Amino acid sequence: MLKTLMARAREGYRTAAYPVADPGLPALFRGRPVLDPSKCKAGCVACVEVCPTDAVRVLDRRPQLDLGRCIFCGECVAACPEGAISFSRDWRLASSAREELVVTGDQPILVTALGEELKRLLGRSLRLRQVSAGGCNGCEVEVNALGNVVFDASRFGIDFVASPRHADGILVTGPVTANMKEALRITYEAVAEPKLVIAAGACAISGGLFRDFVEVGNGVTELPVDLYVPGCPPHPLTVLNGLLRLLGRFA
Repeated sequence: MLKTLMARAREGYRTAAYPVADPGLPALFRGRPVLDPSKCKAGCVACVEVCPTDAVRVLDRRPQLDLGRCIFCGECVAACPEGAISFSRDWRLASSAREELVVTGDQPILVTALGEELKRLLGRSLRLRQVSAGGCNGCEVEVNALGNVVFDASRFGIDFVASPRHADGILVTGPVTANMKEALRITYEAVAEPKLVIAAGACAISGGLFRDFVEVGNGVTELPVDLYVPGCPPHPLTVLNGLLRLLGRFA
């Protein structure tokens, strides 16, 4: 026991300072993309051709990037000879509207907070049932990390529960495979009204790399989604930031 206590003391305070201070993400972290149309060369579609998920488009020499499809591979950045596309270190990527995930410049991505009545019903807590709808476990691992000592979502009253009947909503990962479609619907229906739906990761938002395969449903398309969290997989801070902004804790 003494050795355990000494080891814990040596580790010090492990919980991230976020949101009080900058989380200090590594230099190689790929966050919100920044697009500069003035650098887009006429006739150049190199970025479009290398994108594995058709997330990049160029319309009238104006590039646009769909974060709902983006897997943050960075191939578009490497392919663009003029540097019209880059990735910032901004981890605040979540949005309450699907169309807001289409980036055309250097604009922040917004989340519309829940209405006052729903916030009153939820109080100071949020209970979620996580549904892995055919995911590769990448997003699932990152969501699971929200419960560790570093991110500690419980300090904000956010917890994951075992039963949808104890939940305020569901957090879905994966492209919604044919085998999981009915299970997802049943889980959603088991949550009492009013309820929330969060689509986390490119697969849950658009199908990701598996988009248009016959075995998948291209993400959460048959349920009303309240929050989209891009990434492949999304960083735990991206998920946490999106949830807190949805709850109206801060802008």
